[in-house]
Amino acid sequence: MTEMATRTLLRIDSRCGWRWRAALPVSYAGLARGQSTTAAAEPQRPEMKTEVPGPKSLQLLKELSAVQESGAVQFFADYERSFGNYIADVDGNLMLDMYTQIASVPLGYNHPRVIQAFKDPKNQAAFVNRPALGLFPSGDHVQRMRQTLMSVAPPGLSNVQTMACGACSVEHGQKAMFMSYQRRKRGGEGPSKEEMESCLKNQAPGAPNLAILSFKDGFHGRTMGALAVTHTKWIHKLDFPAPDWPVADFPKLRYPLDQFTRENEQEERRCLNMVRDLMATWEKKGCPVAGIVSETVQCEGGDNYASASFFQGLQDIAKENGASLMLDEVQTGCGATGKFWAHEHFNLRSPPDVVPFAKKMLTGGFYHSDEQRPTESFRIFNTWVGDPSKMALLEAVLEVIKKDGLVDNSKVIGDYMLNGLLDIQNSFPAILSGVRGLGTLAAVDCPDAATRDKIITLMKNKGVHAGTCGTATLRLRPTLTIQRKHVDIFLDIFRGVLKDLK
Repeated sequence: MTEMATRTLLRIDSRCGWRWRAALPVSYAGLARGQSTTAAAEPQRPEMKTEVPGPKSLQLLKELSAVQESGAVQFFADYERSFGNYIADVDGNLMLDMYTQIASVPLGYNHPRVIQAFKDPKNQAAFVNRPALGLFPSGDHVQRMRQTLMSVAPPGLSNVQTMACGACSVEHGQKAMFMSYQRRKRGGEGPSKEEMESCLKNQAPGAPNLAILSFKDGFHGRTMGALAVTHTKWIHKLDFPAPDWPVADFPKLRYPLDQFTRENEQEERRCLNMVRDLMATWEKKGCPVAGIVSETVQCEGGDNYASASFFQGLQDIAKENGASLMLDEVQTGCGATGKFWAHEHFNLRSPPDVVPFAKKMLTGGFYHSDEQRPTESFRIFNTWVGDPSKMALLEAVLEVIKKDGLVDNSKVIGDYMLNGLLDIQNSFPAILSGVRGLGTLAAVDCPDAATRDKIITLMKNKGVHAGTCGTATLRLRPTLTIQRKHVDIFLDIFRGVLKDLK
C-alpha cells in the first residue's frame, strides 16, 4: 500500500483543523462483538440475476407512475429478503448496501433485536395507538425518553423535543431560535397585546423581521422553513417563495489536507469573515440574524467538511452577535462518525444551542439548551410531536450500539475504508480525487456527474449500492454494523469497475 493510502483522514484537531494519522489496527475488540449484530442469515456476497432496475421493478415503476410522479425510484426492494448489510430487490438481486436508505438504517435490515422489539407485547400499544404526545403521552413515556434520547444526548444539552422527521425538526428548531431571540429583546417579559394581535396579520411587531444565516450547498430539508436555509439543487427550491436571508460560503477545502494546510486555513478565515460581514449587513438592513444554521458535514451538497477551528469560530461569531447556533446532525448523528454526534469532534467551548436529529435515530427531534425552551405551551407543537413506536425501536437500536461498541466500530472501520479508498484513488488519479471522510461517512469526487453516475450504475449491476451528492461526488453511508469483510467486497468491486472504465 502506498504512503498516501496508509494515512487516513479521521480526527479533527481543535488547534489546527484536520490532521492525518496512521490507521488504527483492525483488531479492536468491538469488531468481534459487532459481528454478532449480523446473524448467520446475512449473505456472504452480492448475488445479481438481472440489471438494476430489473423487469419486475420496471413493471412496478410503470404502475406507480400511473398514480404519482416517481422519477426518483431506482428499484423496488424486497424487504423480507433483505438482511444485515444487504438489500434485495423484487427481481432477485442482492446488493451490498453502502447507502442504506440515505443514511437512515442504523443496524442493517431485519436486525433480530429490532424485530424482537416489534414483537414485544409491551410495545404493542405504542404501535397500535399513536397518541398525541403533546397532550396525552403514555405513562411510560418519560422513562422511555430517559432510556433512549436522553441517554445519548449531546454533552451539555438536557432538553429534547421530539418530532417526526428531519425537516420538521430543523423547522421547529428555527422557531425555538426566533423565540429565544425575541425573549432576550423583551428582557424576559411576555409579549405585548400589540405583538399578539399583529402577528395574526403577519405584521410587525408580532411578526418581526428576523433572519437565519445559512451556507451555500447546505441542505436542511424540504418544508418551507427548512428550504429557506437549503441551497443545494434548484429542484428543491424552484417556484417556492423564500425569505431574503443571508447565505455565506462554506469552506471548500483542498485535498490531501496535509498538503494544503495554509490554503485551507485561509479559506476558512475567508468564510468566517463573510459570516461576520453578512451579519453586520443584515443588522443594518433592519433584519438582524437570530440564528446560524450549519450541517456538521454538508452531506447532500457534496460531503463538504470544515475543521474544528472553523466551527469554533462560527460559535464565537454567533455569541458575539446574540444569535443562536444550530448544528444539523440529521445525517451525521447516531455514531457514524466515530463519535455519537459529529460536533463532538469540534471541541466547542460550549454546546450548540440546537441540534436536530433524525435518520439513524429512527425518530426526529432536536436537542436544545435551556434558553431555547419555549415559555408557553403550544408554541412548538403538532398533532403527534413524534412517534412512541419509533422510540420503542430506538431503544433496541441503542441497546445494540452500546453493547456491541458500534460507535467505536465506525471509527475503526472508517479508518480501514478510507485507507482502501486512498489506495484506489492513487491507482486511478484521473478518475478519482478528494477522498475524505469521518468514521464511515466517506466520499470521493469524480471528474464530472456523467462519470460518477456511470460508476454508480456499474457498481449497482455488480452488486454494490452507493449514493451520490453534490455535482460529481460518490458518497458512502453504510450501517453501523459494517465490518471489514463488507468493506473488502465494496473495494474489490469498486476497483474492478474503475479498471473497466479506464
